[in-house]
Amino acid sequence: MKEEINNPIHLRPRFRIELQENHQTVIQKFKEALEHEKRYPSKFVDGHIVIDVPKEKEHFWSPQLNLEVEKIDEQNCLLKGLFGPKPQVWTLFMFVHFAAAIAFMVFATMLYVKWSLDESIVFALIMTIFLPILWVVLYVFGRIGKSTGHAQMDELHKVMERILE
Repeated sequence: MKEEINNPIHLRPRFRIELQENHQTVIQKFKEALEHEKRYPSKFVDGHIVIDVPKEKEHFWSPQLNLEVEKIDEQNCLLKGLFGPKPQVWTLFMFVHFAAAIAFMVFATMLYVKWSLDESIVFALIMTIFLPILWVVLYVFGRIGKSTGHAQMDELHKVMERILE
């Protein structure tokens, strides 16, 4: 089993594991193990597996482990993993990022227009300075959330490793 892990600075860490097993066998291992151990809520759709942390340990920053089992040939498969927050949290987080980006473009344009027309640029300038600071704050919150859920990420990774053994 050879595991490749991406750069740790990402908010949603990814990894790839090459397995010398049939892809259906790997999916069946996960189904049997996760149905037997009801502690970790999970979902299966074709070659996709989603594993959540136990309900009693769940909090806002709790991660999910999304796995995709890809067939290479009859005896080998590739397991791609992605740790990330619940889809609702990620959607909210990305919505705020996009709203801040659009607002930055609007206020930067407003700043240019008001400056071109020799009007007061104070509000547009303040917002144009504030919004990049907001982006940094959002990034820091994302990193804090990732570190808050790091122990649970390790737990989910160990569950995956235990199933694959």
